[in-house]
Amino acid sequence: MTEMDTLKAELLACVAAATDLAALEAVRLDALGKKGRISVQLKTLGGLEPELRKQTGQALNLVKDEVAEAISMRQTELEADALSAQLAKERVDISLPVQPPLAGGIHPLSRTMEEIAAIFADMGFSIAEGPDIETDFYNFTALNIPPEHPARQEHDTFYLRPDETGVRPVLRTHTSPVQIRTMQQVKPPIRIIVPGRTYRSDHDATHSPMFHQCEGLVIGKDIHMGHLKGCLIDFCRAFFGVDDLPVRFRPSFFPFTEPSAEVDIGCRRVDGKLEIGTGDDWLEILGSGMVHPRVIENCGLDPDQVQGFAFGMGIERLAMLKYGIPDLRTFYDSDLRWLRHYGFMPIDVPALHTGLDEGV
Repeated sequence: MTEMDTLKAELLACVAAATDLAALEAVRLDALGKKGRISVQLKTLGGLEPELRKQTGQALNLVKDEVAEAISMRQTELEADALSAQLAKERVDISLPVQPPLAGGIHPLSRTMEEIAAIFADMGFSIAEGPDIETDFYNFTALNIPPEHPARQEHDTFYLRPDETGVRPVLRTHTSPVQIRTMQQVKPPIRIIVPGRTYRSDHDATHSPMFHQCEGLVIGKDIHMGHLKGCLIDFCRAFFGVDDLPVRFRPSFFPFTEPSAEVDIGCRRVDGKLEIGTGDDWLEILGSGMVHPRVIENCGLDPDQVQGFAFGMGIERLAMLKYGIPDLRTFYDSDLRWLRHYGFMPIDVPALHTGLDEGV
């Protein structure tokens, strides 16, 4: 075996023995690099006789070409092996079911407010909003609530620090101040609902220091108790999904309405569970009445020219009744397990094409 044959055999053996791309690169540098064995041999050709230089040069170039081709083929093999190893390592068993991502849900309070708004929107109501921090006038005085009324006491109401005039603002105890602001700013006819947060100093299984109300107001000419009853009967039946839901109006008292009425719906209790729409029992769900003439006067309107009705309901209470939620405090516990159980996916609320007479 000649010297060239020996060099070729050694280099080809090194190429075949390379087990990864890094080892193969080391072989390539050792053979073909600037200081590689073949490159060094090529640099010695200048000192040889012309004929010997020609023969030796041809032989070295053949060795160089064979080694380069062997390296290229071995690189292809090693790259394929590396890819196969990576695919085997990162293999996913597509026969297993994919774990669905955790999806958010609509809170029962948000869902209930959406339902209420959709039902009243079909009756021609719009939504009005106002500040959570109110003055004594808008929260009490304008609503015909006398100074000695228990609602004005600190054990019922959250008062803030006095302002520069010495008057103490309050966290609104109902959304009724928005009714006053609307009557002051908008000319009749008025037909609004006022959903929003309210605050009272109370906390137990059925009361929260912060809770939500939705009130309604209709002001115009020739508004009477029949309009109030028709509006609220349609709402109750649409909200609870019972076409023949029994609804009754029981006389009551509120400082800002006269006459006033509590609204009850028919129900029964079976084995500790409440069934709405059947039975001989009744359940109070909201308050209502014709707007007191003094309240209309306080808003700068003439009670001899316009009149109307108002109503108010607790959103938490309605949600608890409709969706079987036993404790109000759980609405604010931020418990994901509770939300996954009682939460909702976004869906449309069926339209209700009934309500007040046109032009009311």
